[in-house]
Amino acid sequence: MDILSVRQTYQADTGAAAVGISGLALMESAGAAIARAIQARWEQREVLVLAGPGNNGGDGFVVARLLKKAGWPVTVHLLGDKAALKGDAATNAKRWRSKVQPLDQALDIIAALDDAESLLVVDALFGAGLSKPLGGAAKSLAEILNIQMDEGRAPAVIAVDIPSGVNGDTGHISKGVAFSADLTVTFCRLKPGHVLMPGRSYCGELVVADIGISDDVVASLSPTVFLNGVELWEPALPEPDVQGNKYGRGHVVVLGGTVMCGAARLAALAARRLGAGLVTVAAPETAFSTYISAVDPGTLVSPFKGLKGFRKILSDPRKTTCVLGPGAGASKSTRGKVLAALTANKACVLDADALSAFKSEPEALFTGLGNHAHDVVLTPHGGEFARLFPDLAKMQASIGKLEVTRMAAKRAGCVVLYKGPDTIVACSDGRAAITANAPPTLATAGTGDVLAGFTAALLAQGMVAFDAANAAAWLHAECARAFGPGLIAEDLSDELPDVLESLFDGLD
Repeated sequence: MDILSVRQTYQADTGAAAVGISGLALMESAGAAIARAIQARWEQREVLVLAGPGNNGGDGFVVARLLKKAGWPVTVHLLGDKAALKGDAATNAKRWRSKVQPLDQALDIIAALDDAESLLVVDALFGAGLSKPLGGAAKSLAEILNIQMDEGRAPAVIAVDIPSGVNGDTGHISKGVAFSADLTVTFCRLKPGHVLMPGRSYCGELVVADIGISDDVVASLSPTVFLNGVELWEPALPEPDVQGNKYGRGHVVVLGGTVMCGAARLAALAARRLGAGLVTVAAPETAFSTYISAVDPGTLVSPFKGLKGFRKILSDPRKTTCVLGPGAGASKSTRGKVLAALTANKACVLDADALSAFKSEPEALFTGLGNHAHDVVLTPHGGEFARLFPDLAKMQASIGKLEVTRMAAKRAGCVVLYKGPDTIVACSDGRAAITANAPPTLATAGTGDVLAGFTAALLAQGMVAFDAANAAAWLHAECARAFGPGLIAEDLSDELPDVLESLFDGLD
């Protein structure tokens, strides 16, 4: 699914007008979609519509009118004067025949609420374009509702477009105050703030309503940001060929470390499980006995001594793909092996220590990446991102995780997979995808090593880096979701066959 920035959303509205769909018609459709969503989920009860001074408030007036027509008791509480409303919002305010109450009166009603199920609140104050913190009565309403939610006594809250206080482009919460919704109804397409953290956690259930803006209008905007899902990469997903063999499915080399040996083993098992034809752990001689006694029987182990020995392993042209970093040590030695793999023109997943090892000289890595835009993936978490891109990490608080990841990918000249609860995959041409299906159980040691192995397996089987990274991130999250509570990293690879079976069954 395409994701549109706030600016692109405004452009989509303009594009719809150009083909004969007025702003007033879009507002009516938006309000109708919200009213339908409310009626489908809740029994009839008192409704407070909190209306803002712009088009978001105009949508709120439509919701109020339609719910009242359906027999619901509705009160509209407006921020500002009705006479100050303009355009389509003013038109819909005039269509509301009942009295409009000031916004601060809603505070008294909500504060005195005894029965949470007797009231429903529609947050139609501000849309995704809000760039300043909530203030005044709007801030007080958000704060009291959030306190009530924490205490389990809040009325249901429905957000129009996006919860007020959430930045539509970054997901940031200005001054830490925003409405927390049970349901958010947005229009045409998602915005980044719906799926980036912390905004995603404020949205509740997300509904994307069709309000009449055509796919052609959206396509004319040339979207470059997507919600990571099967449709994004499924056409490139490798499946075993009845006439194929293990060599045709690629040979992955995982660089082993001397102390944290489990990390390489996790990556190796993950690569095998997701279809790499062969997987070899390149083990330093001093740790060879550890690896040979601990890896699964199907994993090969090749001992090596020093950089020269590692280069000899890479000299085999059948070894197509490398995973470097998990447990390797953030050392000069690791830097040398990373550059050796890139020089040997291997597809690479650079994770963990392979990134931190370049903290003092990131340009050496970027130079070494050369023409690897389509077969190298960097997989930093927040700390590793800051070591490799310190200036961009400082900008994240202002311009957001999505934009800094895209800037990092352009600088590095390859794909960057910035891990987290809202993992972002970006490539150097500006495309990016946001993964929103990851459960919090993934925040445990070793899961990143598994993700590196999944990504390498798909690279080895011929997927380009952007597709491989997105498919791996989505499958990784689905494995965690399927397993449920109690997850440890070792469980992810074991869960993968069932996830793949469900995926392929759904594609039949």
